[in-house]
Amino acid sequence: MTLLTAVFAAVICTVIWYKSEAARELKVGLLCWMFWGASVMWLVDAIFEYAELHAEYFAPAAEDMLNDLFLGLSVVALGLIIWIIVLLVKDPKGVVKAALTRKKA
Repeated sequence: MTLLTAVFAAVICTVIWYKSEAARELKVGLLCWMFWGASVMWLVDAIFEYAELHAEYFAPAAEDMLNDLFLGLSVVALGLIIWIIVLLVKDPKGVVKAALTRKKA
């Protein structure tokens, strides 16, 4: 489930990045790199786990699948948090700078 969660997040981010100029300006490409990297990591993990378990790999317990889903969602959430922090630091549209330098009446 971790692999599927990361791949779905990577595909969605890639489509958004490809279709929208505004998304490119807002550093959605960074999300693509993070989610595709996580997908490759879990693909390698799946290959090694399959080499160890063989046919048993395709019949996981429901509890294991639920734990993997929570792990995958946690990684997607962490990736989004990192992206938001980078977005706030880089401030491509100058929104944060404008809010900090706005004079109070």
